[in-house]
Amino acid sequence: MQTFSPLRIVFAGTPEFAAASLQAIIDQQAEKQYELVGVYTQPDRPAGRGQKLVQSPVKQLAIANNIPVFQPVNFKQEEDKSQLASLKADLMIVAAYGIILPKIVLDTPKLGCINVHASLLPRWRGAAPIHRALIAGDKETGITIMQMDVGLDTGDMLLKAHCDIKPSDTSASLHNRLAVLGGEALIASLDKLQANELIPEKQNESLTCYAAKLTKQEGNVDWSMSAELIERQIRGLSPWPVAYTNSLAGTMKIHAAQLATEGDNNSNIPGKIIATSKDGIIVTTGAGAIQITEVQFAGGKRMKVQDALNGKHKAALEIGQQLSLIEQTL
Repeated sequence: MQTFSPLRIVFAGTPEFAAASLQAIIDQQAEKQYELVGVYTQPDRPAGRGQKLVQSPVKQLAIANNIPVFQPVNFKQEEDKSQLASLKADLMIVAAYGIILPKIVLDTPKLGCINVHASLLPRWRGAAPIHRALIAGDKETGITIMQMDVGLDTGDMLLKAHCDIKPSDTSASLHNRLAVLGGEALIASLDKLQANELIPEKQNESLTCYAAKLTKQEGNVDWSMSAELIERQIRGLSPWPVAYTNSLAGTMKIHAAQLATEGDNNSNIPGKIIATSKDGIIVTTGAGAIQITEVQFAGGKRMKVQDALNGKHKAALEIGQQLSLIEQTL
């Protein structure tokens, strides 16, 4: 594979995960002879109660480092395609960009486009690989640097970096470790690229599984499931979209929980609160029990169960109270 020196790079990404990879390039650009000629990120979005336009983490980082920023809605307009071509990039690096790139864009840089993906492909192709790995109970995940093609994360793998999943991991904690690992893996792959040492590897299609985009409805806890499955659901959906249940006080979000090590785990009424303490409330499930440690009620803040037991929603957390699925309206 032909390389260029310095390596002219266009970066495309949007959230914090992508910003970590962009920062890695910025930190190494002088030593490694990278030239960041442009950054692509999604258009500014309204956020918060005031619905003010907010710049993405990637845009903020690019502006702070005087890198030109481009924010097309998509690449359907000829002017956007021409703008990219005018940058004369050797390589485009994509990390959680959130916009599908058409073939003409993938073919514009001399060396094509590579992607920083937060799973060990071909497992968990798609939009939510970190969350899906946790919910599925995977023991390991990682980063795959892959050559992009027109499929959904189907391109050849260029480099993999492995990461253990801890029993206490939430999607937030795992995301943060993978973001750092993604930057490290990206630099390692660029080193190999410049040394002509990258060896593409085809993905094994028989091992494919998909990480579908998350929905808020997935947080609705079915207490007839096992404690193990519910505990993984809570960790995998923290901090968004957050697991939730119906309680005496209405919808109760569950921010943190762990498998219960004591209590009446053999109750035949899933969702029943069977014990309370400063450490949390113990709730029965279809198999085993779970200890909920952090909750949030409508209009309130996230809090420790100990604080909730001293507040106005205490009755909803008392022994004998029943938690249940929230009926969804179509």
